[in-house]
Amino acid sequence: MDRLNALLQRFSVSARMFHSGALCGVTPIPAQAGLGQLHLLKRGPLRVEHGRRRTTYDEPTLLFYPRPLAHRFVTDVDTGADMVCALVEFNGGAVNPLVQALPEFVAMPLAQMDEAALVLDLLFREAFGAQCGRQSVIDRLFEVVLIHVLRRLMQVGATQDGLLAGMAHPQLHKALVAMHEDPARIWSLPDLAGIAGMSRSSFAAAFKQAVGKTPGDYLAAFRLCIAQGMLRRGLPLKHIAQDVGYGSTAALSRAFKAGCGVSPREWRNAEAPA
Repeated sequence: MDRLNALLQRFSVSARMFHSGALCGVTPIPAQAGLGQLHLLKRGPLRVEHGRRRTTYDEPTLLFYPRPLAHRFVTDVDTGADMVCALVEFNGGAVNPLVQALPEFVAMPLAQMDEAALVLDLLFREAFGAQCGRQSVIDRLFEVVLIHVLRRLMQVGATQDGLLAGMAHPQLHKALVAMHEDPARIWSLPDLAGIAGMSRSSFAAAFKQAVGKTPGDYLAAFRLCIAQGMLRRGLPLKHIAQDVGYGSTAALSRAFKAGCGVSPREWRNAEAPA
């Protein structure tokens, strides 16, 4: 089962490089609404500061901020540090289930990313070169690196609870993937437990402990995330209701109001650009 494919199809991720080259001295990196940031340190040392955290990285390292968070980089004014930096946008913004599941900050030595070694090597060669189409190539490579990061975070159990913890679980992930691939289906607890290869009681307890919600509550929240994304794209409520598993626009409106506090139309109007 592909743990990420259905999520990335529903909630895509995009990246855009905004810096490549040396940084010298103190460089503030402001938070940008709705955007995360991904930095690749090719040559250090580099001191990273955000909040009360002060950490120096001497080896090539990936620094990932999934959500907006102001930080600054401090380097030697003479030798500096070589970096490639990109803005990251998760489709759906703060309601994207991946964004909600990720830690505030991830630091990952590039030496631990063996599977992404060729991609990282090509990204650095493009970033510090001058080939035509350079920006587009680097942006796509950053997106590939992000998928490798998500894989790695699941492999190492980056969080103790939430979606990533469930996706890392050897049995629970099967039920999560099933819900992600077919959110409109009327999933029963026995159905999901059977997919996970667990008894109903064991599945329910393990799911609540790992994910932090009951399977029913998780599915309801996931459906609302999908509905919000479709509302942003201007799709009609009837189409959205069918796609996320509600039999009518009235049923969708009731569920949306219960989960979001406003009706779908009110939510869409509030989200519309001024």
